[in-house]
Amino acid sequence: MAYSQSAGVFRRLRRDLSPRALILPFAVIAFAPLPMEGHAFAADAKSCEGNAGLTLPKGFCATIFADHVGAPRHMAVGPDGTVYVNNRKRKPSPGGSLLALKDSKGDGHADIVETFGQEDSGGTGIAIYKNGLFVEVGGKIVRYDLVPGAIAPKGKPETVVSDLPMNGDHKSRPFSIDPKGNLFVDMGSATNSCQQDNRAEESPGIDPCEELKTHAGIWRFDANKTGQVFSPAARFATGLRNAEGIDFDDAGRIFATQHGRDQLYENWPKLYSSKQGTDQPAEVLVELREGGDYGWPYCYYDGIQQKNVLAPEYGGDGGKAVGRCAEKLPPVAAFPGHWAPNDLKIYKAKAFPEAYRGGAFIAFHGSWNRSYGPQQGYNVVFQPLADGKASGPYSVFADGFRGGDETGTEHRPTGLAVGPDGALYVADDAAGRIWRIVFKG
Repeated sequence: MAYSQSAGVFRRLRRDLSPRALILPFAVIAFAPLPMEGHAFAADAKSCEGNAGLTLPKGFCATIFADHVGAPRHMAVGPDGTVYVNNRKRKPSPGGSLLALKDSKGDGHADIVETFGQEDSGGTGIAIYKNGLFVEVGGKIVRYDLVPGAIAPKGKPETVVSDLPMNGDHKSRPFSIDPKGNLFVDMGSATNSCQQDNRAEESPGIDPCEELKTHAGIWRFDANKTGQVFSPAARFATGLRNAEGIDFDDAGRIFATQHGRDQLYENWPKLYSSKQGTDQPAEVLVELREGGDYGWPYCYYDGIQQKNVLAPEYGGDGGKAVGRCAEKLPPVAAFPGHWAPNDLKIYKAKAFPEAYRGGAFIAFHGSWNRSYGPQQGYNVVFQPLADGKASGPYSVFADGFRGGDETGTEHRPTGLAVGPDGALYVADDAAGRIWRIVFKG
């Protein structure tokens, strides 16, 4: 089956229907196509070098901006076009784990590569705010001064936030900074579903889930201050298992992606088939609200029924019971299960066609645990948004990173950034490649 998504949910489509048609209870509505829908192609080598192996919508082209640079995670682009990368290494890196990449020739390729930072294993989160480069590394967020004319920062960083919890299943601490300096940090869950025995078959959930005090939510700090220390009191929103992508729109709304839980079938085979465990739960995009509760671990979002349902660890019966989940906040949009959304960028630039402005690009790292059929994901999708809501179905914007049967090229999208010229950068932490995508019409 194929999936299409609209008004915040994806719906199963019959193979004989156009993927642009949305199934509603009493009608089939065909949406006017966005410029990127259909007619996806790889440009000729002369104009875009074959799109560097990617399949893109008509009018777009990609170049390999940098290659074999380690395990690039998230990125930030300075006003002069320098691309800063938080680079997760498997072992400490001489010269530092952070990267500064510059295309000084204007040909879409970084010809200047500088390393900086501590000789450690790196991290994920990175952002630019008020002439400072903020980086997540080793359980803290630090700030480097950006000096005009220099590519990589030269001075020592100052600590903005320390003592971030680093235990459990999800140790990345991605973050985003809004124009006012609010620093929103993802504290991914320490467990899969807050069981008494993590990831064990039929192990009941801990109720109340104690790790929610320090994990599975978004924490807010102040990017204008140094010397802050993690505190449970700084929690902004809760019930998000692992929100690796966080970004803002022009109206100031805050959005985040969520990695849905694993192992519905493996841990609860009496309640779920392998197919159900593969399809569920949906990956979601949410609008963050202060004090908001999005349901984890008590609930998960069922993308077929389009509602939050009770998790089996907390009395769920395989997807029918709702219980306390009726009170949890619903998502803005939903996507196929286990695709693993690793980054999010709301497109606020003007270089791409009008239909892209204000919408969300999401980098999906791809699945590892779909037990029924091939692994999926490994792409970048575009979700149109209007007034904080999904305004149409999502479409795959960039594909060709890796085959779901694991025989394709070993690239896994994990980071996104938008340059001052509106170019979209995509990082891959499997083979260490960064693409630059532009619109040529």
